[in-house]
Amino acid sequence: MKQFVVGDIHGAHKALVQCLERSSFDYENDLLICLGDVCDGWPETNQAIEELLRIRNLVFILGNHDHWALEWATGGDANDIWLSQGGAGTVKSYPEGMPKSHIDLLQSAQYYHLHENKLFVHAGIVPEVPLEVQGPSTFLWDRGLYRTAMARRINGNQERITPYDEVYIGHTPIHKYNDKPIRSCEIWLMDTGAGWDGTLTLMNIDTKEMFISDKVDTMYPPGSGRVK
Repeated sequence: MKQFVVGDIHGAHKALVQCLERSSFDYENDLLICLGDVCDGWPETNQAIEELLRIRNLVFILGNHDHWALEWATGGDANDIWLSQGGAGTVKSYPEGMPKSHIDLLQSAQYYHLHENKLFVHAGIVPEVPLEVQGPSTFLWDRGLYRTAMARRINGNQERITPYDEVYIGHTPIHKYNDKPIRSCEIWLMDTGAGWDGTLTLMNIDTKEMFISDKVDTMYPPGSGRVK
């Protein structure tokens, strides 16, 4: 079994398929850890989730956009902030509403995944606080770990930040700084801007080989994604 991690997809099904194909991903035997925010942005959230459901060994971590989409799917709440931040694309991709299989996937998503002292989480953690007492707002929204990692990268301090050997996070796009995932200390920043005008990256966790999509904004008609 090969083990892979993928950054924020944001409705870019075409980019997801590119990454899977370029990595020769085995849907029956390989493992994919999805760092969340599959929903909202480009117009194919429905297709992206359907693609993930084909993967036998899938670890789905909840992102803040997935949480928003789930609230809409289960309660009809489509607030203006969510719609303006990509939710409108998700609503359009489900003209008959989100099917139960998609809702079930979002409802069963983990806030974080810990395996062999490697931590996978959507947004971040507070390093000095035990995971079990941290709340969803930290896992879904907090950018403190990202800021610390970027500051360490700039000042050249590569001392470990967390108790983990490796930490993989999405949530904060880095494509304006680098077109590939950034490692600082033990932190891997995996959101390469698929939700905007960047790319989607899938990485082999063991070898660190990266499989990167074309620029996502070239795959969809102008104006079909989020507006800056």
